[in-house]
Amino acid sequence: MTDDLLVYGASGFTGELIARRAAAEGLEPTLAGRRAEPLEALATTLDLEHRVFSMAHDDVVERRVADASVVLNCAGPFRGTAEPLVTACLSAGTDYLDIAGDVGVLEGLAEQDSAATDSEITVLPGVGLDVVATDCLAAMLHDELLDSRQLTLAIDELGTFSPGTLKSIIDGMDRPGVVREHGTLRTVPMAWKRREFEFEGEPTTAITVPWGEVSTGYYTTGIPNIETYATVPRYAATLFERGRPLTPLVQSGVGQSLLKTAIDAVVSGPSADERRRSETHVYGEVLEEDGRRATARLRTPDTYDITAMTAVEAAKRTLSGEVDAGFMTPASAFGATFILDFDGVHATTGGVDQARAPSEPQPIVDTDPAA
Repeated sequence: MTDDLLVYGASGFTGELIARRAAAEGLEPTLAGRRAEPLEALATTLDLEHRVFSMAHDDVVERRVADASVVLNCAGPFRGTAEPLVTACLSAGTDYLDIAGDVGVLEGLAEQDSAATDSEITVLPGVGLDVVATDCLAAMLHDELLDSRQLTLAIDELGTFSPGTLKSIIDGMDRPGVVREHGTLRTVPMAWKRREFEFEGEPTTAITVPWGEVSTGYYTTGIPNIETYATVPRYAATLFERGRPLTPLVQSGVGQSLLKTAIDAVVSGPSADERRRSETHVYGEVLEEDGRRATARLRTPDTYDITAMTAVEAAKRTLSGEVDAGFMTPASAFGATFILDFDGVHATTGGVDQARAPSEPQPIVDTDPAA
């Protein structure tokens, strides 16, 4: 094994940004993926080695990762790539990182903790913005109120999308919503609750979403009750409710295939100029049983640019041996202030106060999970 980084999914939109940043920082990663032509073109441009392989054959995957120290998986949807890659890494003794934000994927990787510890490798998913920012914010807030029983996270202005991101969203349409209650994941309807959050001085409607913070927030802080929200136009919250009868059509294999084909045809990912003009805002709140509340906010550069920053830095620190073996979250691996190490990231705290009733979210659909 050498001290090499292998970036899988390097020819995708986010993977290419990560590969270019890694190369610019002197890591000389090996680029990998299943599409030979774009992978070869990128590797030639960056003067890097490349390998073409899919997830179809376990022995091939293991051989391809065996001579790398760290694999950074950028190939979504991660439900199809995380398991075979981490299995290969466990056999080969290679550290595994990814940029997944899928709660199911993250829970599956958390179950590999003992196997990873025994194999003396790190399993560290979620090193992109989606999880790094929220995980660090959760850890900061937990440090403020160590007896917190409720964690609420909200993300605003996810305004730029790559083809891979949209495909991952579509791939997740066959799943219901998820929250954590009393330490256990609970299945709920999509857009189970709506709530108003204030971002940049403007009240904004948000709905519950089954994103990875429901998983990582728990493993980082131990807070037993977690809800994650994403902002949407007010009318969209109502459409989620009224459009429920159409959900089986969208969730069907044919429906998803048509949507993914349309994405390939019309979506290319945000330009550098669009990314420069985009920001992401994150709100976090923790509550103790006595009603004491702590709040904080983060403002970061565009999702894709900051993901390249956090993912490459996580890979560098893992290569240098800074991360323990076993399953880790970004904040448990690098500390609560990891997100603050990057240019363009700003944090503000609201301090500790007494929560008021209006902060309580309201269900916008029947609260029966079977509905």
